[in-house]
Amino acid sequence: MAKSKNRPSTEINASSMADIAFLLLIFFLVTTRMAVDKGISVVLPPWSDEPPPETELQDRNAFIVVVNSHDDLLVENEITDIKDLKNKAKRFINNKGEDPTLSDNPQIAVISFRGDRGTSYERYIGVYNELLAAYNELRDEYSNGTYGSIYNDLDSADRAVVKKLYPLRISEAEPLDYGEH
Repeated sequence: MAKSKNRPSTEINASSMADIAFLLLIFFLVTTRMAVDKGISVVLPPWSDEPPPETELQDRNAFIVVVNSHDDLLVENEITDIKDLKNKAKRFINNKGEDPTLSDNPQIAVISFRGDRGTSYERYIGVYNELLAAYNELRDEYSNGTYGSIYNDLDSADRAVVKKLYPLRISEAEPLDYGEH
């Protein structure tokens, strides 16, 4: 049997399939958003080659928080439960000179937070969150009493006033070597 020239071909022309697949791949790569871990949001001061100025800090204005390599929380060299940390930090920050063992006022109160190289990530973040929560609650309490709403609901001018009264002053010291404290 001879082939007829009028008969259609049974093959499918697939020469442009690779081009289409390549274009789809590029389209999905360009339009897909990748999930990125954000970590801890902290604003760092601008870099400077000059050494920082020496500041005189009275011991009573520094609240020392240490997490050792066994994940023990030490507040002012006393083992403390993490549930008590927020209230202790609030009492320290908001002392306003009443107790001579605590800070003079919130503007100069500093929380010094130091971990150990053996500290677990979960414990470090848990302690840091409690310290942030202390500042957030103090700001909310002041905002509610003064402006009638929580800190985040205030306009930018009122928020600046509250932020000036309760500045976030957490100093993160360089971690200790494993098991040093």
